[in-house]
Amino acid sequence: MLKYQIMRRYKIFISGVQKELKAERRAVKEFIQRNFLLMDHFEVFLFEDVPAKGQAAQKVYFDEVRESEVYIGILGNQYGQVSKEKVSATEKEFRAAQQAKKEILIYIKGEDDKKRETGVQKLIKEIKDPKKGHSYKRFNNTDELTSLIFESLVTFLRSEGIVGRGDFDERICRGATYEDIDEAKVRWFLRTAKAQRNYAVKIDAPLEDVFIHLDLLKDGKLTNAAILLFGKKPHKFFLQAEMKCIQLPGTRFGKPFSSYQIYDGNLFEQVDRALDFVLSSIRFPVEHQIGTAQFKRYFEIPEFAIKEALVNAVSHRNYDKTSGIQVMVFIDKVEIWNSGGLPHELTVEGLKKKHTSHPANPLIANALYLAGYAQRAGTGTTDMIQACREQKCPEPEFEVIRNLEFKTILPRDTFTESFLEKANLNERQRQAVALIKEKDSISLADLQKIFKTVTRKTLYRDLQAMVNRHILKAHGDRKGRKYSF
Repeated sequence: MLKYQIMRRYKIFISGVQKELKAERRAVKEFIQRNFLLMDHFEVFLFEDVPAKGQAAQKVYFDEVRESEVYIGILGNQYGQVSKEKVSATEKEFRAAQQAKKEILIYIKGEDDKKRETGVQKLIKEIKDPKKGHSYKRFNNTDELTSLIFESLVTFLRSEGIVGRGDFDERICRGATYEDIDEAKVRWFLRTAKAQRNYAVKIDAPLEDVFIHLDLLKDGKLTNAAILLFGKKPHKFFLQAEMKCIQLPGTRFGKPFSSYQIYDGNLFEQVDRALDFVLSSIRFPVEHQIGTAQFKRYFEIPEFAIKEALVNAVSHRNYDKTSGIQVMVFIDKVEIWNSGGLPHELTVEGLKKKHTSHPANPLIANALYLAGYAQRAGTGTTDMIQACREQKCPEPEFEVIRNLEFKTILPRDTFTESFLEKANLNERQRQAVALIKEKDSISLADLQKIFKTVTRKTLYRDLQAMVNRHILKAHGDRKGRKYSF
């Protein structure tokens, strides 16, 4: 007898205040029903499409939650109509999913939680508690919502073994041949990997053997990772494979830029050039030398932390998106943006602790590790934090933006309140520091506008004293002199 395998379809229960979130609820169901991948694996329960027939609506809610594998909760501003127990249907559905240990996916509309009704605020506070283990994402419109849900449901299918990883870096690069490979870069990599990780492949090994060892071939053809890592012109195949580096004169993004460069070589070159760009743009901060009135200078952000952030960006970014990596050097911080969010196994808080590694592009991450560009799996972010602590500078910050973009923030501001107190600066000198943070550089005349009753000679002595202690730098002759960090 012939046996036919029936494809399993998982049931999704969509929860959310029906009146307020009518459009979002409908958009999610229609998106899943029309998506060529999701439609084969999921069916969606939407209460307004299956009205209760002689049964209490509450019982229908709970029965459907228990029969579903995935619970999608959409939260807006309204808590919804409450029962005698003063609990809304949305919260009851959420509790039923918790009790039944369903896959819970929460999507919060908007950023301002203070505008929400009290019941919603309490739910969000609970969901955000890392001890509860919930995954939540924010969205502003239905396009963002369906995009986030697609990513989450694909991740669910992968965890169930229904679909393969299909990572961007392991796909075949259409039209690519060995003529597109920079052999000199391959030989450089092998020498470096031998020195850094004792990599066993011979430096003069045939290119095909090298790529086999690195898993950079699929069905005998070059993968996207092979071109991104070792291509002569990766930009020829991937316009999005670039880093935009921008230096800005203030604390906010906007033109004119102080400097602007686009790097589109292979990934090793992109990291190297972006690192040089940042290091050439940041200041050498000051540190008080104990027992003297002098201060010494060194890079205000550890070079290791900058490089690790850049490596993380190329390893974890979503190359299917058209946006590249953006590196922005403000006067108070360095920001490194890449498309793609965190895997569902990780949270921002989790990055600050030891954790397993879940690179979006494992083949790229492996090559960067072998070349000494990346650290052991799962320690990169914690090592960044430790490097900043050892140098006694502000720790890096991490931010996920609607799970579509990831941002690493490396503060440059070493002139903190703590530093100013230790430096024993007077009020006029502290004001000069604050003004330079705002304007990048100042003149004696700028300080005179603030302290109108203080003599020019006194203000000059204040500034010159900080120059002598290597806190400030002076540029130009005395008449047109400017002061900066």
